[in-house]
Amino acid sequence: MLVSGRRRVLTALMQAQKWPIQPSRDMRLVQFQAPHLVGPHLGLETGNGGGVINLNAFDPTLPKTMIQFLEQGEVTLSVARRALAAQLPVLPRSEVTFLAPVTRPDKVVCVGMNYVDHCKEQNVPVPKEPIIFSKFASSIVGPYDEVVLPPESQEVDWEVELAVVIGKKGKHIKATDAMAHVAGFTVAHDVSARDWLTRRNGKQWLLGKTFDTFCPLGPALVTKDSVADPHNLKICCRVNGEVVQSSNTKQMVFKTEELIAWVSQFVTFYPGDVILTGTPPGVGVFRKPPVFLKKGDEVQCEIEELGVIINKVV
Repeated sequence: MLVSGRRRVLTALMQAQKWPIQPSRDMRLVQFQAPHLVGPHLGLETGNGGGVINLNAFDPTLPKTMIQFLEQGEVTLSVARRALAAQLPVLPRSEVTFLAPVTRPDKVVCVGMNYVDHCKEQNVPVPKEPIIFSKFASSIVGPYDEVVLPPESQEVDWEVELAVVIGKKGKHIKATDAMAHVAGFTVAHDVSARDWLTRRNGKQWLLGKTFDTFCPLGPALVTKDSVADPHNLKICCRVNGEVVQSSNTKQMVFKTEELIAWVSQFVTFYPGDVILTGTPPGVGVFRKPPVFLKKGDEVQCEIEELGVIINKVV
């Protein structure tokens, strides 16, 4: 992204942020690039909307990808904590390009119909057990990257979601042990091609969910000890500045622990795996008449304590 593009995003970020921007001692892990650095680096966002501390400059032995960082567990986290406590140089936000906090995970697990108010919106019963589907990891893009409208779909829709990032490998995980396997949380935009969800591909959801650029993530992986209560966070989506989704994660039918316990019956979780936990009401398809994204739209997905991601539709 050119400097002018970064400045545009920074200006939009300052305008978009509805909850306080403040420096913090919270652990906000990011993957980023900068013109003076070769390749992606790991960093710490110095608060919601702040600049970036280069973790790889603080300790050159640290890995440069989030998945490798998470695989090393407490060893690397302790280095990040030391960096957070030190008075280190901060790269201005305008000088860095934020990547998705996790790239190329083993899996992206998604949950359907997981907000009570979203079920009411559709006039359908609340599920008795989690409805699980997937997105391919190739759909992941950064927090300020563009969402590309595919020519194959005329009904592309928005969905803001709380994303859980796994930090520790596990299978057949008990709900009571599940949080020990969580690294933290981030904001996701589960972009969805409704025509492919409801009328194509035998109504299997995968293709309609997994076009390239259909999974913006970020801006940071906020570690679980930095989030007061992941199941009591304000969550909202704005399209061109208009609030279209506004709810709270306490509306989730199945909380993080239940989802990890359920899904880990079927698959092994690995560090870096991402779980999109469902969306609240207000999506375009259920509006009267339905509304879908068009070229030039700007979508802002924001979750309290985690931050805001801003994606231009092209």
